[in-house]
Amino acid sequence: MRQGDSVPSGFTVEQLQAQIPRLRRYARALTGSRDAADDLVQDALERAWTKRALWRPDSNLRAWLFAVMHNVFVNGVKRTRPMASLDALNEDGSAEPVAGNASAETDATLHDMSAALAQLPDEQRRVVLLVGLEQLTYSEAAEALEIPIGTVMSRLSRGRDRLRQLLDERNAGRNGLRRVK
Repeated sequence: MRQGDSVPSGFTVEQLQAQIPRLRRYARALTGSRDAADDLVQDALERAWTKRALWRPDSNLRAWLFAVMHNVFVNGVKRTRPMASLDALNEDGSAEPVAGNASAETDATLHDMSAALAQLPDEQRRVVLLVGLEQLTYSEAAEALEIPIGTVMSRLSRGRDRLRQLLDERNAGRNGLRRVK
């Protein structure tokens, strides 16, 4: 592949390269490991390139690439344990904090969020990450995961509710408070 090369279906190498940071960030969130994420992105890009004739020029390339990566992940290619940690991820997928001087409170919040996300069922975590972290629309997430938009909305709602519950429990435990029902 050379810069400027396009394929019969219409996307260019530059268009693929522009999506790599987002793919890396989502892959890192899925796998919990930089190395496994890089392998997943590489495998997804290879699959996308070999299957490029399946991409419809009138569709969203970003959502299509997320669908390809999701399928590679689900099929178990280079699969590792699900998400041991989720650091603050920069646009390039690196794990350094976004803010230069992250406070202890910010670190604790990121740790709590990481732990809470790890406790979500895979199908809820994927939707929460695609919509919340990657800011895909519901229809783009539905396309990427190959599920109906109503299922995206349902999983997102249940995932957000469960995240709130888990974070509330962690905060109550940290403050030494018990929630009485």
